[in-house]
Amino acid sequence: MQTTPAFVELLGLLDLEAIDRDIFRARHPAARERRLYGGQIMAQALMAAARTVDAARSPHSLHGYFLRAGDPSHPVIIDVERIRDGGSFTTRRVVAIQHGRAIFNMDVSFQKSEPGLTHQTKMPEGLVPPTEDMVPNELKEGTFRSFRLDYRRLTSETPQPPEQVIWFHANGLIPDDPILHTCLIVFESDNALLGTARLPHRGKFKREDMQMASLDHAMWFHHPARADEWLLYALDSPSSSCARGYNRGQIFTAAGQLVASTMQEGLMRHHG
Repeated sequence: MQTTPAFVELLGLLDLEAIDRDIFRARHPAARERRLYGGQIMAQALMAAARTVDAARSPHSLHGYFLRAGDPSHPVIIDVERIRDGGSFTTRRVVAIQHGRAIFNMDVSFQKSEPGLTHQTKMPEGLVPPTEDMVPNELKEGTFRSFRLDYRRLTSETPQPPEQVIWFHANGLIPDDPILHTCLIVFESDNALLGTARLPHRGKFKREDMQMASLDHAMWFHHPARADEWLLYALDSPSSSCARGYNRGQIFTAAGQLVASTMQEGLMRHHG
């Protein structure tokens, strides 16, 4: 697999600068001009939290809130608070700060590995990763390579069921560092959630008349997974109301193992 320049840049952004005990500086893509991408801030916040935790403990859940739009022209200061170090679980609270104000906060819980009862929901049937020729060329140069099933139908200007399925994997080789793979999956998990809630309303609005923004984001990590192998993201949106869209996602390996689950609510304010 050829590593793209965009993915090399992303790996560099996750290599945070430690400026004091539990305080880190995070930077942004050089070409970013609009507000910061939420998945990037979440991934950097998770990496900062993990830097303060024993490597034998892995994140099992995170709950974050987007408070203000991030400024891509200034670094973010990430402050980690050590809430609890227990016998099995470790809890961290993370605040991302710009211009003296919090733009994002997140609680993360880590757990030491231990056995237990196991079951999972089934992956959607009959789905296999796309072949190389099925992926659009423009998606082969970014941070992640993705393939959206029924893309033409989903982008038509007619109402669609609030669900979609996407294959994705990182556009480059990744060291065997479990927390790095988890942070990259967090990064990409924010990419399609909010759009799922818009699908039933296709043809009822113009995109330029909508104010869209992630409000919160939660994830649960069920098994370790590699971000440089094909993962299936199955998304649905049970509800939209009060200018908000509620979305859910399940991430599976190509072999069908459920490795992570997501939930997010986003602003869907129509100005038309």
